[in-house]
Amino acid sequence: MQIEHSVAPTEARTQLFEALYISAFPGVARFVSKMNGTLEDAADIFQDALIIYYEKTLDNRFELTTSREAYITGIAKHLWLRKFSHDRNNVKLDAADAAIEIAADYCPAVNDQKLLSFLEQSGKKCLALLRAFYYERTPMKKLAHKFGFVSERSATVQKYKCLEKVRDTIKEKAFTYEDFLE
Repeated sequence: MQIEHSVAPTEARTQLFEALYISAFPGVARFVSKMNGTLEDAADIFQDALIIYYEKTLDNRFELTTSREAYITGIAKHLWLRKFSHDRNNVKLDAADAAIEIAADYCPAVNDQKLLSFLEQSGKKCLALLRAFYYERTPMKKLAHKFGFVSERSATVQKYKCLEKVRDTIKEKAFTYEDFLE
């Protein structure tokens, strides 16, 4: 059965595709299964192969030198190998997370009192602003209203200035990250 696009009714094409599913899909499914794929993977790859085959038949220069089943199976194998080699380089993060064990003492405790003292040196308003933004997760719009700023932009600039005060104080005292760990 040849696909004739201009005269073949949709029913004839449907019958051809159904016949190709019956004859070619089992081989594609076996191949994909051997390559650690699922039945759903095989169906996706087979669909793509059928579309490629159909598009090729639209070209009048296309000449099929093998059986349709073999041609479609070859396309499917090529598509799967390309997908398989691409996916092989990617590791699912869930699997990686489960495989990695982080020691309980990996994240050292922060000396809260030392950090708080630097935050307090920036001033009460800065301390309140930074606490509201970072710890209470107050949105910038509400923050602007709560602290009496004209706009969100003004609140953002003030937050930045507060952070700079804290950074400058830490630089002035020549502290490092490790000085804040217990």
